[in-house]
Amino acid sequence: MNAGVPARLASVEALGPVLNQQASLSVTLPRAQKDLAPEEAALAQALAFGVCRFYPRLFFYAQQLLQKPLKGQDTEVLALLLVGLYQLQEERVADYAAIDTCVEASKALNKPWASKLLNACLRRFQREKDALVELAMNKESPATAHPPWLLKKIKKAYPKHWRDLCAANNQQPPMTLRVNQRQISREAYLAALHQADIQAAPTAHSPWGLVLETPVSPLQLPGYAEGWFSVQDEAAQLAPLLMNLAAGQRVLDACCAPGGKTTHLAESADLQLFALDSEEKRLTRVHDNLQRLQLKAEVKCADAGDTASWWDGELFDRILLDAPCSATGVIRRHPDIKLLRRETDIGALAEQQQRLLKALWPLLKPGGTLVYATCSILPEENDHSLANFTYQHPDAKLEPIEADWGQPTRWGRQLLPQNNGQDGFYYAVLVKASD
Repeated sequence: MNAGVPARLASVEALGPVLNQQASLSVTLPRAQKDLAPEEAALAQALAFGVCRFYPRLFFYAQQLLQKPLKGQDTEVLALLLVGLYQLQEERVADYAAIDTCVEASKALNKPWASKLLNACLRRFQREKDALVELAMNKESPATAHPPWLLKKIKKAYPKHWRDLCAANNQQPPMTLRVNQRQISREAYLAALHQADIQAAPTAHSPWGLVLETPVSPLQLPGYAEGWFSVQDEAAQLAPLLMNLAAGQRVLDACCAPGGKTTHLAESADLQLFALDSEEKRLTRVHDNLQRLQLKAEVKCADAGDTASWWDGELFDRILLDAPCSATGVIRRHPDIKLLRRETDIGALAEQQQRLLKALWPLLKPGGTLVYATCSILPEENDHSLANFTYQHPDAKLEPIEADWGQPTRWGRQLLPQNNGQDGFYYAVLVKASD
């Protein structure tokens, strides 16, 4: 089997359920990679992520090249065609190699007609590339590589910046670390990285963050087993700065998996920290992270909105609600969102956010603080959610966020991926009126 064929077949295996809107790459890719050599596994990931990142454009090309749409049972052929088109678009390998390897890989699909079809489509793209690219660039969805419904929402929310935002969504994100201040200072860990010939620089706004010049496996970084750091985007590191944490406070992380913010809260002060999530499997990561970082929290599997099932009746000083959302701010990291997310999801998620806010608010002490966070860039999940909630809860007072990051909105602050390279993230701070 030619070099590169196993990686292409693995990427096709991972992409199939995503194209059918049945599963995410986070589920399908590890399964597809499990028997691959490290370099093949890395290539399979790059191909699968690349296809998802540019799917609206690549699928547009496929529509122009196919005489008739492929049948539903031929998803793997479509996936392999998209992989080939992605490689021809990116021009990182010679055209002949991209085409020949895809055709070779197609022989493993047990569909004799597929090899001829793929060869014809990819060679036609090679010949007509300039014209096809020009055609795609004149249509907004293929040009921006965003699905039409999402592009419409982005244009409405950010009429002056939507092009830059879409372009940023199509970039590969930086790898950012959060230094565990309980174990080592940021300065000392930066020195340890430099000693290991790993280049990094302090983040602009988080006092704990370091951005790596080139991504590195966490296992290969100094102090992984000792709990010196976590991998976490700078935008997600800002929550503790808004909470005014102090030793002894009773604090709830309401939707905690996979544990990045839970561990950050535990690093920040000696808290009575409680962490909830409704998905048992995802809590495994929370426990693993707490153990590696040598931190403690009381972790429960529970629906934060069903307070009768988990609450002990004692009020909280602080609540962090990192609410379930569309994740439209982290498309760079999870490009399959472009295929899996649907416009109808946004209203359902906004309802879920309201349910959680209404359920958790009575659990907050008078004078206490609730920080509302999402990794969404859509106002329906951010300012609109806060406006709806505060209208019904006059004891919820907006606390202005005085910061030099993000852009101010009516209710909070919005970080966007094209500004300083952080993920898209939203924060708002509510203080409960004292009795």
